[in-house]
Amino acid sequence: MTDRDDEQGGLEAYALEISGGAFGQSRERFEAMVSWLDGQQAHELTHGELEARLQAEGRELLRQLTQDHRDLRAQRETRLEEVVGADEVRRTHAETGRTRGLATVFGPVTVRRITYRERGHASLHPAEGVLNLPAEKYSHGLRLLAARDSARGSIAEAAETIARISGQRLGNRQVEELTGRAAVDFDQFYAQRPRHLSVAGDVLVCSYDGKGVVMRPQALRPATAQAAARATPKLATRLSRGEKRQRKRMAEVGSVYDATPAPRTPEDILAPPGQNRPRPTRPTAHGTWLTASITADAGEVIGQVFDEAERRDPDHHRRWVVLVDGNAHQIQRTHAQAQAHHVEVTIVIDFVHAIEYVWKAAWCLFAEGDPAAEKWVRTQGLRILHGHSDQVATTLRRATADLPASQRAGADACARYLTNTAPYLNYRSALTQGWPIATGVIEGACRHLVKDRMDLTGARWTLPSAEAVLKLRALLSNDDFDDYWNYHLTQEKHRIHEACYHNGVIPPI
Repeated sequence: MTDRDDEQGGLEAYALEISGGAFGQSRERFEAMVSWLDGQQAHELTHGELEARLQAEGRELLRQLTQDHRDLRAQRETRLEEVVGADEVRRTHAETGRTRGLATVFGPVTVRRITYRERGHASLHPAEGVLNLPAEKYSHGLRLLAARDSARGSIAEAAETIARISGQRLGNRQVEELTGRAAVDFDQFYAQRPRHLSVAGDVLVCSYDGKGVVMRPQALRPATAQAAARATPKLATRLSRGEKRQRKRMAEVGSVYDATPAPRTPEDILAPPGQNRPRPTRPTAHGTWLTASITADAGEVIGQVFDEAERRDPDHHRRWVVLVDGNAHQIQRTHAQAQAHHVEVTIVIDFVHAIEYVWKAAWCLFAEGDPAAEKWVRTQGLRILHGHSDQVATTLRRATADLPASQRAGADACARYLTNTAPYLNYRSALTQGWPIATGVIEGACRHLVKDRMDLTGARWTLPSAEAVLKLRALLSNDDFDDYWNYHLTQEKHRIHEACYHNGVIPPI
């Protein structure tokens, strides 16, 4: 440090001292607020008017405190002889008083810091690294608001919330970009998260499903985009039967949870109508973990689900049950992942899906609305629950053999379904051991994670925005958002600052 630098630092310290210290302007603003509150004007306000005034003045006071603190840290910043970057180039030219703007939750402030330069190389600002300032002008507090509120409601509503809380007005596109930045560490966060501890005897349940999201044309998968391009509506003012107005891309959702077994009987599941039977105890789901993606395909999300299950039960001591809706691709990928993870799994098809096929078959044999159909469906459902799905398929084929093909379509579909999925319809064993036999958890997740947010009126999604919102909603549902945010800020510091310095170490200032 030169004599001139010492002199300049002394002058700054003297200026702070004679002006009331580093927080002189903050003190003046606080005293002005107290004086106004003690005056007649404040006493004439209603409670609501007083709240509104204090909210605005209080935010400005916090902004001034933030600014004064920034100025004090700048005044105390030590000038270094040199700063060595990751490129191993020494930067020996220092410029004091260099500033940048920062939009915070209290309002705009100015950050003053020393810049270290070397011709032909990027400048470095150690003070920014110590503060972990973001690369853009929006503070981490504003980014947190954008991430939380964009995950819960529309982008426009998030922008309004930010303006109401902070006084900062961001455009929808800016909020969308900040939301995208907020979700970049989702996969790495869960890869390093401490292992979930399960209760001995609980079943480890995996489940997955998909839900369509209306996308902008350029975000559709190639096959869907081609179908949309080929579509030619018959009418100009409305859609005809089978025509689609919007095209969707499938968001894949996965879940892993622990289930406390609860043995039941088939009669507990399909009790006779009118009987006042006590409600059976159901398997209790807890420790639910959710993930969702619109960029990854079903196979990738199923892989993520198995990775989470492996993290929970690395030694494969527990029973793994996979609940699916009968989709052939899901079953195929489940077998592939089980083989890759060297684990034995039991696949159970959702009984609700199975019974819906039986209802479709019923309308081939009964008039719609006939009460006898309900009794027949219950009888066939009990046979399936007792492990006789093959007999039900045979019964359907015989009962509808003389019907025209168009009239027995539902029965044929049911018979094929029961035959093709027979290895996964062992409900008798599942009920005896107390396992769940319905996919309510994953269906609820599809509704909560995807439909409740992505299907807002008028929403048309880009891939980056949809992916970010799905991941942030999963974090909120998993109750991991706060831990994730701390991890995200640590990763941001490494990416933006530490990676710029020799050996990844920011010089102390």
